[in-house]
Amino acid sequence: MATTKRTHHTAARKAAAKSSTATKAGTRRKYSPKASEFVEEEMKEMNEGKLKSGGSGKKVTNPKQAIAIGLSEARKAGEKVPERPTRKAA
Repeated sequence: MATTKRTHHTAARKAAAKSSTATKAGTRRKYSPKASEFVEEEMKEMNEGKLKSGGSGKKVTNPKQAIAIGLSEARKAGEKVPERPTRKAA
């Protein structure tokens, strides 16, 4: 019986530690709520099969590409979105 109490308390301590570190470190949003709406809209279009890529006009099937398109649209609209990561020359 003692071991079950110990694991219960250990799990509770770990959960408390996670919640306290999360509130200390990441309280500022990286993306605006409006940017999230852009991404959500692009994901819906992708799932419906209506989302096309800009360059070739092919249908988008990759969720990561849909997210990138949504963030790009949010940037164009002037929403709070971090800058694109720059590529390093090889």
